[in-house]
Amino acid sequence: MSPEIDALTQALARLPGLGPRSARRAVLHLLKKRETALAPLLDALAAVSDRLTRCHICGNVDTCDPCAICADPRRDARALCVVEEVADLWALDRARIFPGRYHVLGGRLSALEGVRPEDLSIDALVRRIEGGGVDEVVLAMNATLEGQTTAHYIADRIERFPVRVTQLAHGLPVGGELDYLDEGTLAQALRARRPVA
Repeated sequence: MSPEIDALTQALARLPGLGPRSARRAVLHLLKKRETALAPLLDALAAVSDRLTRCHICGNVDTCDPCAICADPRRDARALCVVEEVADLWALDRARIFPGRYHVLGGRLSALEGVRPEDLSIDALVRRIEGGGVDEVVLAMNATLEGQTTAHYIADRIERFPVRVTQLAHGLPVGGELDYLDEGTLAQALRARRPVA
């Protein structure tokens, strides 16, 4: 294998979800389908690489600033969903169930990893809320200890504003069977129980 092909294989192997074997298969596919797979991939990578930027409003990654979500006039600017990472924003937006806008923190508070409030875009979030026009803040943190710590910290920081603060529900997944769920999920589902309609 040439050094260039080996370098391509190693670069792909560093991507999440791809190991050395998957990277080799991907490279072989790209080489085999050079015109229909490799050329379009190179064009797409070049276009994104040249224009990639972070939205100055919400922290999303896009090829324009403000990003397509912040620039969309059909979005409800009164509803703001706070997420830990861009991947969380993309996952929620892909479901097309949240009509508002987003705010990406860039991580979560973690004493073990040394992540402090000033390391995240919490101050920018507070400024957005302080600017007015936001009626609801949805805290869409991951259901981890650090995620919930972050959610509580943010709730404390914004409690002085006249906004409704909500949080994603946690508990039983649709189709989940009780004996396959961990104790934390079961405990949260039991705490969040509601009347049968």
